[in-house]
Amino acid sequence: MQRVLITGANGFIGKNLNVALKERNFSVMTFVHGDNLSELTDKVVAADIIYHLAGVNRPLTDNEFVSANTGFTEILVKIIVERNPNVSLIYTSSKQAEKNNPYGKSKLNAEKIILDAIEKSNIKAAIYRLHGVFGKWCRPNYNSVVATFCHNVINDIPLVISDPLFNLELVYIDDVIDAFINHLDIIDNDNLFFYISTQYKISLEELANKIKGFKSSRNTLMIDSVGTDITRALYATYLSYLPPEKFSYAVPVYEDLRGSFAELLKTPSHGQFSFFTAKPGIIRGGHYHHTKNEKFIVVSGQALFRFEHIITHQVIEFEKNSSHIEIVETIPGWAHNIKNIGSEDLIVMLWANEIFDRSKPDTIAWDMLHEK
Repeated sequence: MQRVLITGANGFIGKNLNVALKERNFSVMTFVHGDNLSELTDKVVAADIIYHLAGVNRPLTDNEFVSANTGFTEILVKIIVERNPNVSLIYTSSKQAEKNNPYGKSKLNAEKIILDAIEKSNIKAAIYRLHGVFGKWCRPNYNSVVATFCHNVINDIPLVISDPLFNLELVYIDDVIDAFINHLDIIDNDNLFFYISTQYKISLEELANKIKGFKSSRNTLMIDSVGTDITRALYATYLSYLPPEKFSYAVPVYEDLRGSFAELLKTPSHGQFSFFTAKPGIIRGGHYHHTKNEKFIVVSGQALFRFEHIITHQVIEFEKNSSHIEIVETIPGWAHNIKNIGSEDLIVMLWANEIFDRSKPDTIAWDMLHEK
């Protein structure tokens, strides 16, 4: 089992890395702010891999940049050179190292310390220059505008945006962690600088609108394409800032003597999801569509699905129940209804390929022939 030391393990990236390494059965040691420096040597000596994440980016004074980012790196590298030169070191630097500001200078100087040790002592190291990292457990109002926007929107705090068109360059925490862990087998001194391959660019205005949209989706039921690309990463990040009392939310449920109906989720281009219930003996439906189509699943109870071709009047019936889950599809040009033939309430989930449009519903009433 490989032994890993994480400096700065209680920070945003450190927490995520610690969890990911333990999931993969690494033996993890940590060194965090406040630990005694005397412990550091023993942990460096015991380590096969060191992830050097410790540092600051929002200190009270610029001098803290030097002590935390450059000074601590110097201490760590000195121990590595003297006590464990065969350890693999992965250092999290920043794209800010390319800029002329106090934070960037401190990260650049830390890089130079590592590069000097590579040249003079042949230690094994890799330097990751990260763009703005976002994801779960990042501290709001500290070093991530994504974290701040998520926190503020959830808590109804106005967003302050001085330049809406300013483009952010971002990387997602899961991609960072995957790169760090996958790097373990490819450390060499031929290539010293690395970047996260999946990067995102988004303006402050676009970012704000997306996050506001996540919040409003609970009222509109309209959810963005949260399964791919930056929207996937941003939505997961947004959810991570919800307090426990906001883990659930109500949706409108419409009830009458037949049962109940509720729309659950709507998408811009992939239809909507709903459910309905029907009391014993109740018939739902009795209409046809020209283009609209649906998929029904009986999740509780017994149902009779009845179809009638609106031209030939051919009639087809299917009995379905929750003990054998099957999808029943509605077919354009066939009228259909659903009857509860059981003794308990019928519960049916359904998906429609399009969002219901009251101005153009594509739902035409039809009296079914020979109704049982």
